[in-house]
Amino acid sequence: MTMSNNKFGISSLSLAISIALAGSFASTQALAAEDQDILVKVENVERMAVVGSRAAPRSVGESPVPIDIIDGDELTKNGATDMNDLLSKVVPSYNVGVQPISDASTLVRPANMRGLAPDHTLVLVNGKRRHRASVIAFQGAGISDGAQGPDISVIPAIALKQIEVLRDGAAAQYGSDAIAGVINFQLKDASEGGSIEARYGQYYEGDGSTPMIAGNIGLPLTDDGFVNLSFEYKEADATSRSVQRDDAAALIAAGNTAVANPAQIWGAPETKEDFKFFFNMGLDLNDDQHAYMFGNWARRDVEGGFYFRNPETREGVYADGDGNPLIGDLTGDMSGNCTTHEAAMTQDQCWSFQEMFPGGFTPNFGGVVEDSSLVAGLRGELKNGIGYDGTFSYGENTADFYIKNTVNASLGPDTPTSFSPGKYVQQETGASLDFTYFEVDTWSFAWGAEYRRETFEIYNGDVPSFEIGPLAAQGFGIGSNGFPGFKPEDAGSWTRSNIGIYADVEKELTDDFLMTAAIRYENYDDFGGTTNGKLSAIWNATEYFSLRGAASTGFRAPTVGQNNVRNVTTAFGPNGLQDQATLPPTNPISVQKGGKPLEPETSVNLSVGGVLTAGDFFLTVDYYHITLEDRISQTSPIELTDQDKQDLVEQGILDAGSFSAVRYFTNDFDTTTQGVDLVANYTPEWFEGSSFSLAYNWTETKVDSYNPENIGESKVKSLEEALPHHKGTLTWNQDLTDEFRSLVRMNYYGAYWEDHLDSNGDLPIDVSSAVTFDVELGYDVNENWSLALGAQNILDTYPDDNPWAGEAGAAYPVTSPYGFNGGFYYGRVNYTF
Repeated sequence: MTMSNNKFGISSLSLAISIALAGSFASTQALAAEDQDILVKVENVERMAVVGSRAAPRSVGESPVPIDIIDGDELTKNGATDMNDLLSKVVPSYNVGVQPISDASTLVRPANMRGLAPDHTLVLVNGKRRHRASVIAFQGAGISDGAQGPDISVIPAIALKQIEVLRDGAAAQYGSDAIAGVINFQLKDASEGGSIEARYGQYYEGDGSTPMIAGNIGLPLTDDGFVNLSFEYKEADATSRSVQRDDAAALIAAGNTAVANPAQIWGAPETKEDFKFFFNMGLDLNDDQHAYMFGNWARRDVEGGFYFRNPETREGVYADGDGNPLIGDLTGDMSGNCTTHEAAMTQDQCWSFQEMFPGGFTPNFGGVVEDSSLVAGLRGELKNGIGYDGTFSYGENTADFYIKNTVNASLGPDTPTSFSPGKYVQQETGASLDFTYFEVDTWSFAWGAEYRRETFEIYNGDVPSFEIGPLAAQGFGIGSNGFPGFKPEDAGSWTRSNIGIYADVEKELTDDFLMTAAIRYENYDDFGGTTNGKLSAIWNATEYFSLRGAASTGFRAPTVGQNNVRNVTTAFGPNGLQDQATLPPTNPISVQKGGKPLEPETSVNLSVGGVLTAGDFFLTVDYYHITLEDRISQTSPIELTDQDKQDLVEQGILDAGSFSAVRYFTNDFDTTTQGVDLVANYTPEWFEGSSFSLAYNWTETKVDSYNPENIGESKVKSLEEALPHHKGTLTWNQDLTDEFRSLVRMNYYGAYWEDHLDSNGDLPIDVSSAVTFDVELGYDVNENWSLALGAQNILDTYPDDNPWAGEAGAAYPVTSPYGFNGGFYYGRVNYTF
């Protein structure tokens, strides 16, 4: 086997795709003994390309496409413990919100890269595709509505060797979802040593306390392998940044002393428990073969709040559709003469929920999320120099929902107040076989095939969560109020399979000019085939400056969940709270409203950029332009007529009388997203022990076309304006002495627009830009022990006051990219062995 040793290192495509992302085509452990001189070159190039110290750049400067490398140590210099929050600090185009009242999105928070949906970013672990979460974001602030992406919060930071972020379309290499880019989590692979970390923090307000403990250990697996184990356990108390709602205040002023103050909580949900476990194993079978296995198991229990149910106006519980008091007749023959609250309070045959909840009620919604995976494979090299990697993978994610402090109104006085409304399950099985062949001097090739099988399941809830009680005929709502249980007819299992084949090739046209190409074909058994390609190049114009660019096509296949999910969401509408049903696009009612089978989204990605390396200064600037056609999202709520409701009832959806609107998934709009990524690093010799890094992103999305019958103007504006166009970080790391070190980070968030309460634009908020600061001071007690104290948002910066605070009690805009909980301080103790 022969490799060229040139200015590009091993080669940019191999570095960017095979080493930095896949890490499996040319394993150093699988190289033959006679190639040890090449091994040294591979390792040296890899160390220079990926961040291993403060003095090294964060981006791979010799790749035709931009790649950021985040070292595992960098992740620990942060008060955040959730992987989404950690990434939002170090990847400028990555945004994630608090999700205080967002149904299942509270359990698995949607995150956005480059202004696109969560499932437009492909997630890998050790170069292998990560399964997606079972949760679908039904209330995702416009951009994330209906997305079903992976749950990266199950990955503990202590398990990671590094994170690689490929900021370019890569569907031709990896298949569906790689439109905004690729994030690869590389697990630690040490065979000895380890660390234990204990951390505690809370917000300046005195709430949201977050204790955490994590550990990692490397163990030998005979003399030729390793077992690396990691765990993390944490809890997090809820926060509240709420004011009293206007309607609740009016009830109290009128003498209703049973109303809570505040009646509704806006804040971070409570994490009752959050346990994560990862393992990574490898074993050299001989000089040419290496077996590997890795996987995880995680479980967390998260509980948040819902909207306040007003004891005078909440339709289906306290009032009828005309706003009159809803009094139930328990006689069975309607002989109770139950027309007033007074009758309900004085006559046993009459019933009002003011007897059970006189001050109204606010449901608590939560769920238990379990996630597991197992990946095993064999890689090595044949005698003719062809490298191979065969892999089998399985992943599963389950969200088991619960709801408390609520009622099935149709059951009247016999209703329980806690329900188990059912669960979603996502299962994915895959197998792949990849080959690499490095030709003499200037050519290299890679090719392979992949098979995936994806299953989405719905399990029905307990009977009271969907039961049609005796008061249903009198106008009382059916099912657990706020999140009705999945009925047996909603339950089911749906499966889809696909196969893909691909080929990569690169050619060094000159010593200073490299071109790469890739093509991939995939075929899905529900919508057919798609072919995508990519071209990229880098030209070393001078010793210090390079130009690079790429052009590619891509796609994202609709998920099985999006094709088949059923859900009822309570949302804020023009007439107050409304029950909005999400139905499959092929449901007869959806079809009547314009629904049809989903097709894949298609994209064209263009990028051009430059790399400047001048002594201690390193800079990359890349412009990208992404056009997306047939984007998949939920429609805006489509009002149901009385006839629509009757048709639903005839289909067996007997609780349809309480639905006010229907939504479904649709390919109904096209967008163009463009932006600029800038990454700069400076490690000056004249300022010993210091390093500076600047990361900036500008992203802008325009909706080019859409169906106004399904997508309203407020949704269009959310797609274009709900995330800041500008975001950046400026970080200063400083070694103060041999023992003391410090970090100061400035974070900039541009202005954005919020459709408060998803109110279809009736409650708009133009939120101003903001600057926050993070600081940390670390002290190495000795070679084993270290301490750190720090603060995120040390100046306790909050978003603008909410001009609509009285509507539902939120003191601040609730989709702020830096949260609305204020400053957070923390302490950390590490023991390394």
